[in-house]
Formats: sequence, C-alpha cells, structure tokens
Amino acid sequence: MLDAYGLSDPGSVRTNNEDYYLYDRPNGIFILADGMGGAKAGEYASQLGTERLYNYVLAAESQADGNAADGNPLERGFLEANWLVRETAKTNPELEGMGTTLIAARTLGPQTVQISSVGDSRAYLAGNGRFARISKDQTWVAEVGPRLGLSAEALKVHPMRHVLTMAIGCADELRVHTEIVTLNPGDQILLCSDGLHGVVEESEIAEVLNSEKTLEEKCHYLIEAAKQNGAPDNVTVLLIQLV
Repeated sequence: MLDAYGLSDPGSVRTNNEDYYLYDRPNGIFILADGMGGAKAGEYASQLGTERLYNYVLAAESQADGNAADGNPLERGFLEANWLVRETAKTNPELEGMGTTLIAARTLGPQTVQISSVGDSRAYLAGNGRFARISKDQTWVAEVGPRLGLSAEALKVHPMRHVLTMAIGCADELRVHTEIVTLNPGDQILLCSDGLHGVVEESEIAEVLNSEKTLEEKCHYLIEAAKQNGAPDNVTVLLIQLV
C-alpha cells in the first residue's frame, strides 16, 4: 500500500502559486506541475494539464482492456494534456504562451511504479539510506550546455540555466521521459518543483527523506528549508511511500 502527503507554497517572493498537484492513493496516481505564462496563465496551465492527465489515466484504467488499448496510458495522458493546453491557449489571447512542467507516478503493481515527466520538475527515490534522482531534466543546462563542453560550474551560473527544452503546451511534438521503479517497503518517491530542488541542496533533501519524520513532517520541513533559502519561486512537494 502506498501512503502519500503533498504540500505547496507560493514561496517568499511571489504572491501567486503556479504549481499544482493532485494525488489519488486508491488508484495509485500522483501528479505535480509547475506552470508558466503571463497573468494567471501559468496557474491555469498547471491545473488544466494535471487534471487532463489524471482523468485520462483514470478512465483508461477503469476499462478492462485500458492498458492493452493504450499501451501506456500515462504517456498517452501526457500527449492529451499537451494537446488540451495548446488548444485552450488558442481560444484566449490572455492564455497565449502558457505551459507547464508535468511529472507523474502511477502504480503498475504492488511494488512497481512508473514515473513519467516533461520539463524540470523532478522525482527522487529514497530509502534505507539510499538517495537517487529518477527523472531527467529537460532543460538547456541538462541537454544543450554539456554538449557545448561547458563545465558544471559554468552551467550553474549560465544565463540559460532556467530555460526548458520541453514543456506541456509549448509544441505539438512532445518527448516524455519514463522510468520504471521497484520499491521495497519503506522506500519513498519525492515529486517536486524546481522551487525545491533549485534552492535546497540534494544532500539536505536526502537527509530529510532518510530521517524518522512522518511524511507530513518531511513535506513541511522541505518547504521551510526552501523558504529559509529565499524561496524565489513556488515550492511544491509530493511524497509517496510504500508501507
């Protein structure tokens, strides 16, 4: 059985929150998004993309042959979310250019979880003293900078470091990164926006996840850690544990 807890905060600088998360423990679906766009378009994109993905996967899994029909309902749901965000933006000039990152976890079995993502919201795996990143950032720094021979130090301060190479709603074509993870009892999966991983060191995140705190306490601690470091962006964490 999976337990879960989520928390979101505007951070220390912004007044609005463009992050969005949703989880359904009984059906094993967990989603987090970080929106972007002018006015309130980012908030709209993150909610729209998340709910379209959730409803698609839920509908596919409610059908006896859902998996066989779609092959991969989670990845197909990403495509559906991308289409909906793009089509919605076309109908309203105020929503033009809106987009969102999207990362989701879906249970495939009692101890097996699929993680799919677009953008730079991340998934980490922790348990029994281990800590590792599952997802891959779709950013200029991760995908372009290294091919140009730039060092890790140069990439940390590069003016393109916040630029995404892929996001929901930004192009017709979509690259979805997917990993399958096998969990042991006590293992945790953390989904988070860059308001956390871009502000709090991974070593501190690992220490918190491998502590004896409850899931709720860990989420509150991580949010506060980001705020203590200035929290220039919205901060969202969604923590899942096999119990």
